[in-house]
Amino acid sequence: MSNELLGRVDHIGETKTPAPTITGFHHIAYRCRDAEETRKFYCDLLGLKPAAALAFDKDPAGRDKPYMHLFFEMGDGRFIAFFDEPTSASDDVFRMKDGIEDYHFAFEVGSMEEMRAFIARLKEAKVPVFGPIDHHFCHSIYFFDPSGLACEITVRDAKHDEIMKAEGDRAAQAIHEWTEKTRTLKKARLKLLNQAAD
Repeated sequence: MSNELLGRVDHIGETKTPAPTITGFHHIAYRCRDAEETRKFYCDLLGLKPAAALAFDKDPAGRDKPYMHLFFEMGDGRFIAFFDEPTSASDDVFRMKDGIEDYHFAFEVGSMEEMRAFIARLKEAKVPVFGPIDHHFCHSIYFFDPSGLACEITVRDAKHDEIMKAEGDRAAQAIHEWTEKTRTLKKARLKLLNQAAD
């Protein structure tokens, strides 16, 4: 896929239409190795509700590319979704993801007792689980699904909202400081990438 389609921020100052409120995610979607093992993990182990399993023979561009789009419902009515598309999946796609280098997602539970129940359940299912880790605004446990996706279950601390409000109030300044601090590193990396491409 071409980088020409990447969203850019160069012309944000030219926008006149106000941004409508985004109410939350409808779904987030990832690749999975196998629809059935993914269903077992997210429904039978984590307790999500199966919401849809849509099989297609062609991709949205009309190419012959069979795939299944799976949706599992969380307690708030939102979904996590997966694509089982067997013709283009290499083993590298399903390597264990690094929560910072690649990505991760965090499910939320309402209490430490529920988090401890998930720790017990994951251990009973022989799924390695790490934590809980105290992040000061939340506590989290970490584990991987069968496709290598880094998963987190988190519970908010009592001061979560207060901490997030304070951090939100200074987010623009913190991002500006970070941008200035890392500008030289990013330019050097880009220069190395361009040299390697030549």
